[in-house]
Amino acid sequence: MNEHAREPKLDSTPPRGMRDVLPDEVELRDRTLTTILDVYRRRGFQRIETPAVENLTLLTRGEGGDNEKLIFKILKRGERLSAARDTDELADLGLRFDLTVPLARYYANNHARLPHPLKAIQIGPVWRAERPQHGRFRQFTQCDIDILGVRSEVAEIELILATADALSVLGLEGLTVRINDRRILASVARYCGFEEARFDAVFIALDKLDKIDAAGVVGELRKVGHPERAVSALMALLDESTVTAAAPAQLAQRLGETADGAVWRGLTRIIDAVSAAAGPRFRIAFDPTLVRGMAYYTGPIFEIRHQDASSSIAGGGRYDRMIGKLLGRDVPATGFSIGFERVIAILLERGRPDVGVPKTALVFEEETSHLGSILATARDLWDDGHIVLLELKGKRFGKQVRDLESRGFSRIVVFDAEGRPREAELSSDAGGGSTV
Repeated sequence: MNEHAREPKLDSTPPRGMRDVLPDEVELRDRTLTTILDVYRRRGFQRIETPAVENLTLLTRGEGGDNEKLIFKILKRGERLSAARDTDELADLGLRFDLTVPLARYYANNHARLPHPLKAIQIGPVWRAERPQHGRFRQFTQCDIDILGVRSEVAEIELILATADALSVLGLEGLTVRINDRRILASVARYCGFEEARFDAVFIALDKLDKIDAAGVVGELRKVGHPERAVSALMALLDESTVTAAAPAQLAQRLGETADGAVWRGLTRIIDAVSAAAGPRFRIAFDPTLVRGMAYYTGPIFEIRHQDASSSIAGGGRYDRMIGKLLGRDVPATGFSIGFERVIAILLERGRPDVGVPKTALVFEEETSHLGSILATARDLWDDGHIVLLELKGKRFGKQVRDLESRGFSRIVVFDAEGRPREAELSSDAGGGSTV
């Protein structure tokens, strides 16, 4: 009797909201990361790493917005767990929900040993315990660049151009950068008559505009008791026919004294500089309805939309006050994050891309007495930069050749009993079964 028959069969599916990634997609992900890193490094950014686990006191300081409700918490260990008096004391650590909050702690801890300004790259997994759905997982990869120590709008200009360039090099077309400023949103809310203490609630509702439309936003604002006059004024101000297609100067004129001239000049400087450098690769547009969900944003905020995506594929903004809460002095900071999983989904829809590197499979019998010469052939090809796969010859050789071809191997060399190489006829050329 099979010894495993007595054991209950374990579920082999990954935990809910997680997923296994198959080789073809991993290969695409690796190539995509290599391309993005190359673009960023040529612009002077340096890669750093932060732990996957952070202290809960850092993760729950109120700067992560709704993401703080989605933290995977880690139980205390040993006697410390036994000593916990209630559920609030059971955990002291959590998995990071983004890369920006850990970056603030990283800079506060290491600033004396870091270059000034710091131009950082972070790439790694983050975790959020949200409800899984199509295209949304509980573990996913973020790909961030940040500039710490620069107060000028030049930092935003650098970030936007670098991120848009990286996406363009990946072959993504129809890119639009949407830009706004949290201080402009505050001016809008003040102008409309909302209570200043409740501005964040207004922004949270407005952030859903592209998901639940204007009527849905009005309903949410009324539901939580905002003044009807303020709600009506906001909708009139953001009416598409009067504002969303307008230049920043037109909205600034409409807001009058509630608008800070320096903020508008900074925003205009970003738009003008990016527009001049973008060429035909992408465009930038002011969008007064853009909010961004994180509570830590203090200035310009931006997203990138792709023509084939229903939501943004990159987003970021300025967060000048976050590091100061840890370091004791404010450090200007701004960052841009590529939605890596969304980008990969777009690239996967295009099918297998040409990697530009020759792929050769060397097929031979398991009992061959010529393994040394076969390995020497492989070594020569590896040294020439080829991708080479060593493969034992299967019983169903025709299917084996077709499988190799479907994996991108354009050359399949078969060694006979005497160690002589012959090239297999590929099915795409033969129109049927493969032969040697």
